[in-house]
Formats: sequence, structure tokens, C-alpha cells
Amino acid sequence: MPTAPETAPRYANFVNGREQQGKDGATFQSINPTTGGLFGFFAESGAADVDGAVKAAQVAFEGPWRALSPTRRGRLMMRWGDLIAENAEHIATLETQQNGKLIAEMRLQAKIVQDWLYYFGGIADKIEGRVIPLDRTSVLNYTVSEPFGVVAVIVPWNSPTFLTIMTVAPALAAGNTVVIKPSEVTSASAIELAKLAENAGIPNGVINVVTGGRAAGEALVDHPGVAKISFTGSEPAGRAIAAKAGSHLKSCMLELGGKSANIVFDDADLDQVEAGVLAGIFAAAGQTCIAGSRAFFQVGIYDRLVARLVARAERIKLGDPLKADTQMGPVATAAQLAKDERMVAQAVSEGARVLTGGSRRSPQGLENGFFYAPTILEGAKPDAFIMQNEVFGPVLCVTPFKTEEEVSALANGTQYGLAAGVWTSDVRRAHTMARRLQAGTIWLNCYRAMGFNSPFGGFKSSGQGRLNGAEAIQHFLQTKSVWCELSRDVQDPFVLKA
Repeated sequence: MPTAPETAPRYANFVNGREQQGKDGATFQSINPTTGGLFGFFAESGAADVDGAVKAAQVAFEGPWRALSPTRRGRLMMRWGDLIAENAEHIATLETQQNGKLIAEMRLQAKIVQDWLYYFGGIADKIEGRVIPLDRTSVLNYTVSEPFGVVAVIVPWNSPTFLTIMTVAPALAAGNTVVIKPSEVTSASAIELAKLAENAGIPNGVINVVTGGRAAGEALVDHPGVAKISFTGSEPAGRAIAAKAGSHLKSCMLELGGKSANIVFDDADLDQVEAGVLAGIFAAAGQTCIAGSRAFFQVGIYDRLVARLVARAERIKLGDPLKADTQMGPVATAAQLAKDERMVAQAVSEGARVLTGGSRRSPQGLENGFFYAPTILEGAKPDAFIMQNEVFGPVLCVTPFKTEEEVSALANGTQYGLAAGVWTSDVRRAHTMARRLQAGTIWLNCYRAMGFNSPFGGFKSSGQGRLNGAEAIQHFLQTKSVWCELSRDVQDPFVLKA
């Protein structure tokens, strides 16, 4: 049953180690997409709330966080990872109730972020400078890597804990403090993460959370105390944030959208392909930036593979994502559901054909939920709107191709370059395609694989910078060059020496 307003949970911001109500008392509602009913209430933060959070982060950066040795900071991060893993079920349940993704996926994400915090916690005391061998031998010149200060972390609703930790872990390891602005769709888990950080012994003010919508995000980006911005979300929002950050000369890291290609050659193992293509688009109801939403199948296997995918898509069980036998839950919001319907209708009007799905669904007992059928379209032209723009829903476009050259051009023919998949038994072809494809991640005979120690990020309009791996921490550091004259000789600029 939907939650009644009088019994719905009410969440405050978490700033400087304690819960704080919004200064003007304004709140917003979060909706459970499975039922269409109320989940809870959150603080609608304004500029004053953001200012308090940033100032708390500044004090922590200059004080207790900077005073800790890198080794000690790393150990606290590891302890935080332990506590998140111990509370994974609670965190996952909150996220499933807010974004509709399967509880199994949310549980797994809540558990594996421990690996990210262990990895970056271990890197914290391995940030080293170097000595520069100058021609002027009396001078010692060395470099030091230092944190920026306060980092604004703005994250989306699709994988809130996972994407938050992907950014916060390297930021903290580098010695920064953070203010997190979660999506208004899924704000609960970020507050729980911050509370667990306090329990882990991370000093007050190092991790702060302010909830709210656009006004809170803009106040955070504009705040003079924020030294760096990390944003994960849509490409249009990323462009707007980058423009604002640029006007303040702030460093900006962007992980944006994608329109990823999943390419299958005639010699691929179709059993593996079937599982990989389905997982790439329907496992998360298409609500992932790396969704393999454009599938290109070589003509020799096109008809067979499409028939297999259509048959499997029609058997996917939609329902309550908290139940173990559900295979796909709802999309996260009513707006996303409307977008799915609108983009599919436009695709059909532009010549695409619906092979399966193409409409909303109403599982028994969940008639008010935001469910959209797993959808497969064919016949969409390369320049069609749906082939060029991110749906962020369970919609797959399938297209035949003949040659490597043809499919490379098709795959690269969008503004995005986040990821791509290639399925083939020919190892030479696989690596040749990996070189040809303009994307930050290339999967060969697999899809949606990711690890804490392998860099992740996009080409072109899919973003800038890298999360995960040793490269990530460099984005949260700035280099200082120190020069020291060791000689006692007077360096008189007006005395010329031969």
C-alpha cells in the first residue's frame, strides 16, 4: 500500500555530522515508482543551506581532515566501506523503493563499493611527488600533489550509492572534503552513507549532504567555496554545469550520457550474445548511461538473433523489484515513463517498426506504477532522433550491417562516446574494432563490466575526466612545483657570469 503522508519518513540534510532541517522549512516529495505512491519527504535546500554545508566542508578540510596522515585517512575510508557493506540490505531497499531497480542489483552495488573504498583508501598514502633533475645543479626542484579543497559531488538517481562512491572515494583519498547533492528522485541513501561515515570515525564536515532540486545544484556550483565540481548525469545538464563552472574558472569533471553500440559479427557465440545484449539494455530497464541501446547485427545472423531477442524480451517478468522473481522493475519517474512513450512514438512516426513492447504496462496490483514494456525497434535510420539521443529506458534499436567499415561508421555516428560492445570469435577483428570505435570503454565478448581499478569515462559529449583506477585520483589533485636554492652564492641578477 502507498505510504500515507502522515506516516511517510521525513529526511533532513546531513551537515557537519548531524541532521539539519532546511533553513526555510521547504520540502519536496519522493515517489515510489513501483506503486506510484509516496515514499517520503526531503529538505528542499536553498542557497543558505548549501552555504552552511560548504563552510562545514571548508572547516573540515583546513582542520581535522588535513591534520590526519594519508594512511589514517585511508583506514577511515576502509572502515566506512565495511559499514556500507554491513548495511547493504537497508541501503538497497531504500534505493529500490525510490528508483525501481531490482533489489539484487542495488544490493550488489551497495556491497561492492567496499572494494572502491579499500582501493582508494590504499592509494591515499601512495600519492607522491618527484624531484626534477635541473640543469642548474644548485637548485632542488620537486613537485607536491595537493587536494583542491571542497568538491561538489552531484549524482543521478539510477545507481546512487555506486556513483556517489565512485566519485567520493578518489576525492577523499586525495585529501578533499565533499558536499553531495543527490538526485531528488533518490536522496535517502546519500544521507545514510553520510551517517555511516560519521560512525566510521570520519571527522564531521568531511562528508555533507544537501538535498533538493535545481536551485540547490546551482547554488552549489556557484558557491565560491567549492573548488571542483564532479557531475554525473545527462549531457544537457552537464553542458549547463560546465558553462557555469567555466564562468567561475572552476575545475569540472563530467560523466554524462551515452548511445552505446553493441556490435555482433556472424562468427559470435549467439548464446553469449543473447545474454549480453539483453543485459546491456533490459537488466536495468535501460536506466544506465552505458546501456547498449543501439544493436548492430551482421546480416548473416540478423534475422535469427532478432527473433531470439524478441522471444526473450516478451518473457521478461515485470513486477515489484523487491521480489526475487521479478526480472525488470519500473522506470524511475513518471517523467521518464512519458519520455519512453514519446520517443518510441516519434521513432515509429519516422519509420521504425515495433517488434515487441512499445507501450506501458500495468502488472497486477501495481497499476499505478511506472512500468514500460521491454521494447525492440527495427528500421530506425541512423540519423533518426531515437538513434542519436539517449532514451534512458528499456528501448533497443536493432540494425543490420555488412562490413567492419560500415558498422564502425554507424557506431561512431553520434555525439556520444561512452561505451561499446563487440562480439566476435576473431581476435584480430576484435582488437581492430576496439581501435576504431570512439568510446571510453570497449567490451569484447562481454558487456557492462566495470572494476574499481579500471578507468571509466567518455569520449566526445559523453564527458571529460576518468573515474575508477589510478587515473581517477589525479583528477582530484593539483600539482605544486617547489624550488629551493641550496647554494650560498649570491645570485645577483646584475652580475654577469661567463
